[in-house]
Amino acid sequence: MWVTGGIPVTHLRKMMLEELQRRHYAETTIRQYIRTVEDFARRFNSSPDRLGPRHIREFQAELFQKRKLSSATVAVRLAALRFFYCKTLRKGWSIAETPYPKKTHRLPAILSQQEVARLIDAAATPFHRTLLMTLYATGLRCAELTCLKLSDIDSQRMVIHVQGGKGRIDRDVMLSPKLLDELRKHWRRLRRKPSDWLFPSNRWHTGDHPIDTKTPHHACQQAAKRAGLKKAVHPHTLRHCFATHLLEAGADLRTIQILLGHHDLKETTVYLHLSQRHLQATASPLDGLPLKDESPQEP
Repeated sequence: MWVTGGIPVTHLRKMMLEELQRRHYAETTIRQYIRTVEDFARRFNSSPDRLGPRHIREFQAELFQKRKLSSATVAVRLAALRFFYCKTLRKGWSIAETPYPKKTHRLPAILSQQEVARLIDAAATPFHRTLLMTLYATGLRCAELTCLKLSDIDSQRMVIHVQGGKGRIDRDVMLSPKLLDELRKHWRRLRRKPSDWLFPSNRWHTGDHPIDTKTPHHACQQAAKRAGLKKAVHPHTLRHCFATHLLEAGADLRTIQILLGHHDLKETTVYLHLSQRHLQATASPLDGLPLKDESPQEP
């Protein structure tokens, strides 16, 4: 809720929500955009329609300097504010006054197959083990995992239907026989059989809503700690591992692009930089030099 002087301002929130829904934005994006504008309003203790470019620049600097957020995260926050001012308030937005931060292109951390096995085996609970196995076996995004329904598991065709993925694009991914066996064990463990969600919420997994995205994050962090892994492990790490290990096993980039639900093949080519098979296939130019066998003696 946005406030100014202690008085609730709900009509602006409602206006923004309606604009986002009218444009058919994903639920995760809607929540993120609304939270950003709420955070912006709280920062200056004022209704956001009374704030301007100076406040946005100050907020942006704080996100970098005090909160230490990445350039990609700050860009999303700015996109939320731009949407609010341009689409909700119908005001102008100057890129010159509020430039988007330069993106930093870092290669994601990758676990070896042995490390992935250690991670899964170190899961804190059987439920966490199922989540980790599903993430690695399918390459799903965290939000896609939480929204899986029982009807999405097609054991006849051995595929999993991913509905309303990023960009609202549906796709199918492979259903591993090993994963299918694990999902059946998961089903038998449930105290109350759900009618809709594959991974129901609450402590006993008997809720009428799916788990939230914090649960897979928690599962990854706990398992990584128990397995003694020094790398930071998140649900998206297993998605990167899925793609990289497929590429190392001989899968082509186009197939991996389809499985990941990437709109552009350029997004998928990052895994060429991570695949040991592709890195080792090219010899270093050092190996072609006719060097002497011994180094010169120290004087």
